[in-house]
Amino acid sequence: MDQGRSTPVFSATAGIDDGHLRVVVTGELDMATADTMLQTALREPARRITLDLRAVTFFDSAAIHAVLHLGRRFPGALTVHPSRQVARVLEISGLGDQDWLRPV
Repeated sequence: MDQGRSTPVFSATAGIDDGHLRVVVTGELDMATADTMLQTALREPARRITLDLRAVTFFDSAAIHAVLHLGRRFPGALTVHPSRQVARVLEISGLGDQDWLRPV
């Protein structure tokens, strides 16, 4: 057991204000957690969605798929604020120029 490092606990929380849903995700967004993030984003009816992924420490293909699903479901109404890790994975995947990607 490595006591010097700890894995950030995954969480996905949402709040809605006047049709704008904000989902804040922390920790590892991967095969085990991507569906939870997606369901959190789809739980409330919304006209616009902002995904705050600035505290995401790991981002895999399941996470990419979930974000692309939201992009198709909310064309022109999705904003994603990536962490450095998320931005790097999206860039490597050829998705770094998506209109919904908004580095902060």
